Amino acid sequence: MAKSGKITTDDIELFRRSVGPVRKIHHDKIAPAGSSQTSRPRRRAAADEPRLTDAFSDGFDSGVVTSDEALFFTRPGLQQRQLQRLKRGQLAIGAELDMHGMTAAMARSAVVNFIALCREQHIRCVRIIHGKGYGSGGSAPVLKNRINSWLRQHHDVLAFSSAQARDGGSGALYVLLRSGH
Repeated sequence: MAKSGKITTDDIELFRRSVGPVRKIHHDKIAPAGSSQTSRPRRRAAADEPRLTDAFSDGFDSGVVTSDEALFFTRPGLQQRQLQRLKRGQLAIGAELDMHGMTAAMARSAVVNFIALCREQHIRCVRIIHGKGYGSGGSAPVLKNRINSWLRQHHDVLAFSSAQARDGGSGALYVLLRSGH
């Protein structure tokens, strides 16, 4: 650049060669916060993950369920129409958590972080795939029974229901989360 502070033709040419080809941006608007490109929340790097603690009690007795048994839970005061839509799988799924292959400890942490992330992103309805527990060695399905207990204890969970067959049947849940933050 010339000492006078003015940009010379040589400076412009050098800049264009350095930058390379460019394309014109046709607008300067950004998408509204509610219109996410992906239906799943992005995973954070382990260092960025919130250190959330949970208040889940493994001693909470919600009864033992079998692999093929359907689950349903609701807090008082929810509209019956909303619950029917949840049961039928008619609510838009905003995110999904697949717990296949996780230990109970890993699943517990994943559920707490998943729900917190969904709440941050204002996602109301999610699907959690827990599996049917056929790998539980003949006993009751471990993750299915744990998730049944944990979700009943979580204050942000308003309702949950076993999924329709097309979405995993008794191996998955539709979960309705509290709105707002």
